Amino acid sequence: MESSSALISGPFTAADLAAVAWLFVTWYAVGWFTEHPPKHYPSVSVLMKEYRREWMRQFVTREPRIFDGNILASLREGTAFFASACLIGIGGGLALIGNTEQLAGVARQFDMEHVPALKWEIKIVVALFFVANALLRFIWSHRLFGYCAIMMAAVPNKPDDPHALPRALQAAEINITAAKSFNSGLRCVYFSLGALGWLAGPLWLFIATMAVLAISIRREFASGSRRVILERLP
Repeated sequence: MESSSALISGPFTAADLAAVAWLFVTWYAVGWFTEHPPKHYPSVSVLMKEYRREWMRQFVTREPRIFDGNILASLREGTAFFASACLIGIGGGLALIGNTEQLAGVARQFDMEHVPALKWEIKIVVALFFVANALLRFIWSHRLFGYCAIMMAAVPNKPDDPHALPRALQAAEINITAAKSFNSGLRCVYFSLGALGWLAGPLWLFIATMAVLAISIRREFASGSRRVILERLP
């Protein structure tokens, strides 16, 4: 009990703990607000849900359906790419933690040779937490897109079949869930980059977190792509 309290009060200051708490609170809040925005001001993620449903409605009557298969394949390739990148990042982070000489080199670059190695390791672990979370999200998204492909293949070829549209809309909901997991993985990647600011100190962690927050909010609620998505056809 004493050793754990010494670990908290020794290597880390109140500013460190406050900055880390702000990082996790911001990460959770951004994810929740993106998926549950005000009804009068939806996010890009929410707006794209209806486009995914419309995609599946058009899928029912499209002939041939090769185009739809190509789109889904590209979505799965994207999730596989990010999952592979996360694996590489996790491996690099674990290798850095396992090599104290490399940590000492990082400390010299930041002119912080007095900082104990344990503190550097914990800072890297925090960043790796987000990378590992992103990996799990991307893997699940990849699997869900696979489920979506199977359900799309189960849609009857005849558009007037009574099961065609309901089955396609089921596939749309699986597609939406896969996209939600993919977007969550991307947010984890963003916040893992923000967590690296802690290597330079709690102030830089706070600044990096605010930068990630601003980027995330802008892309979901104030981007040019959102304006295009909202445009109504004549």
